[in-house]
Amino acid sequence: MTQATPQYETVETRMVGEHVLLVTLNRPQSGNALNTQMGRDLLDLWNRLTEDAGPVRCIVLTGSGQKIFCAGGDLKERNGMTREQWQRQHELFERAYWTLVDLPVPIIAAVNGHAYAGGLEMALSCDFIYASRAARFALTEVTLGIMPGAGGTQNLPRAVGERRAKEILMTGRPFDAAQALEWGVANALHEPENVLEEALATAAVIAGNAPLSVRQVKKSVRYGGQMELRTALRFEVEAYNHLVDTEDRMEGVLAFNEKRKPVFKGR
Repeated sequence: MTQATPQYETVETRMVGEHVLLVTLNRPQSGNALNTQMGRDLLDLWNRLTEDAGPVRCIVLTGSGQKIFCAGGDLKERNGMTREQWQRQHELFERAYWTLVDLPVPIIAAVNGHAYAGGLEMALSCDFIYASRAARFALTEVTLGIMPGAGGTQNLPRAVGERRAKEILMTGRPFDAAQALEWGVANALHEPENVLEEALATAAVIAGNAPLSVRQVKKSVRYGGQMELRTALRFEVEAYNHLVDTEDRMEGVLAFNEKRKPVFKGR
C-alpha cells in the first residue's frame, strides 16, 4: 500500500511478495472473535484499501492458529450490553462488513479453522473460500435470540440456494467442510497446515494478471448478478470497454505476440 498501514491491535497485515496482502485476524485467546476493536481495525483497513490499494492486487484473509478462523461476535464483551450499546457496536460491524463486500480488490478467505456466526459471514463476504478439511461452519444466531445481521441471510442463499440456506439459518446446526464444498460455500478443501499456502498461491496467480481486468471482472460479476440478463450483458460490455485503451491491454497483446510474460502496471 502506498500509505503507511498502521499497527492494528487485533489484526495483522503483511505483504507476501510484491502484490499480495495477507490479513490475519489476531485474537487467538478469544477464537479470533469479533469485538469492537476488531470492528474498528477492519473498517479502517478496508477503507484504506478501497481508497488506495497501492501495490496490493489480491488479499488473503485468515485467522491466527489452525483451529479457528473466527468464532463470530465476542459474546463476553456483549454480555450485559444495553440496547443502545449493542446497536452502536453493530452499526460499526455493518460498516466493516459492507466495506469488505465493496472492496474493489479481490479477497480470498483462507478459512484455517471453524467459522461460526459472524465468522462465517465474514468468509462469505469474501470473493471465495479455501477451507481446512477440519473446519466446521455454522450460523448459530437463532440459538442466541438474534439472527445473522452481517450478510448471512443474503450471501449464504446466493452460495447454496434458498432452501439449503433456510435450513442452515433456521436450525443453527453446524456443517462440516465436506458439506461446505458440496453445497458451494467453499471452492476447495486442504489439509489444515496447507490452507494458507494454497490461498496465497492462488492469490499470486490473480495478482499476476492484469489488475484492472481483475477489478472489472469482480465488479461485473457482483453487480451484473443483481440485474436482469440483458441489462447485465450491457453492464459487462461497458466494463469491458474501459479496458480497451489501457496500457495493460496493449502490453498483454504485445507480450502474447512476443511470446513472453506480460508486465502489468495497472494502467
